[in-house]
Amino acid sequence: MSSITVSSSNARTVGRFGHYGGRYVPESLVPACQAVADAFGEAWADPGFRGSLARLLSAYAGRPTPLTPALRLSAELGLSVLLKREDLTHTGSHKINNVMGQALLALRMGRKRLIAETGAGMHGVATATAGALLGLPVKVFMGERDVERQAHNVFRMRLLGAEVVPVTTGSRTLKDATSEAMRHWVTDADEAYYCVGSVIGPHPYPTMVREFQRVIGDEARRQCAAELPAAVPDYVVACVGGGSNAAGTFAGFVDTAAKLVGVEAEGGSGAANGEIGVLHGSQSLFLQDEHGQIKEAHSIAAGLDYPGVGPEHAHLRDLGRARYVTVSDAEAIEAAVRLARTEGILPAIESAHALAWVIRATGTSVLPSGSTVLVTLSGRGDKDVSILMAEAKL
Repeated sequence: MSSITVSSSNARTVGRFGHYGGRYVPESLVPACQAVADAFGEAWADPGFRGSLARLLSAYAGRPTPLTPALRLSAELGLSVLLKREDLTHTGSHKINNVMGQALLALRMGRKRLIAETGAGMHGVATATAGALLGLPVKVFMGERDVERQAHNVFRMRLLGAEVVPVTTGSRTLKDATSEAMRHWVTDADEAYYCVGSVIGPHPYPTMVREFQRVIGDEARRQCAAELPAAVPDYVVACVGGGSNAAGTFAGFVDTAAKLVGVEAEGGSGAANGEIGVLHGSQSLFLQDEHGQIKEAHSIAAGLDYPGVGPEHAHLRDLGRARYVTVSDAEAIEAAVRLARTEGILPAIESAHALAWVIRATGTSVLPSGSTVLVTLSGRGDKDVSILMAEAKL
């Protein structure tokens, strides 16, 4: 992927993806960010650390995840659809890949506890799981609205021993949970480790989270090579909120001829409709009003109602290497139901956004019939059953 230049703590030169990225944080957080960057650089170059992570992901998280042909859906659409099954990991989403890496890094750094933000709750559940496994207390910040609509995951976090802190400011969703987690980190940076859930935030997080998630793309690349005559699919598609599952998936295919497609929520389309701005420590594309203020995002999927994207996604968009599109809430619900009924797989509503674009675009010049399409199912839909009960027209 894009090379990273690290030469100082100056936001103009650290952790850049073209125009994007950097480290825009209060001076009090610069040493904490640099400590994470230094520790990650050393750990990622250490075969012992990477071996420990690989063993955990295999024996505990259930990797490698399968590549499942969606046979009935493929026949209906006139495509060959392959599903990368992150929904089958322990805890039910791709989030465990990143969290296990960061939790091991926290132990390596001698940190005593974990802080996290969460939207749909899956990153919070993964962090609570890692904390229980490794003996680290966990505090999770979650928007009050998301606490209400993801009660299932809130209970899972508390059952695992984590403290869940409802955030009542602003839109009371993921953006505000992230802001509150960063404020808390300022007060406890010497002993707490902030486990960021997506490819957002100040350097080194966008790079580090992508590297922990690239296991998705690397596995899928090997699996496609074994299954497909052409070795790589024609299209690689993933949903995008902040964008970690997409970044990890794209990392395995960015150097191939595969077309990369990131699918955002219609009301959270930072890559498709955003403008350059700064939020949560990095420069990227964000939804903004005429005064440059960050606009409130909306999505029926709590994990996608973030008003921007990670800086690497912004860079890939500018390069034309990846295309970013949007689908509506209704399309995502319909796609979730359709996959459940054709394949017996209930995806998270976040993941259903990627499927919804494939369904809508198939047979057009954008996605011709006969194409081979890899779709990352970033998570399972158990957490969304109450939403589906209210919204699906069954």
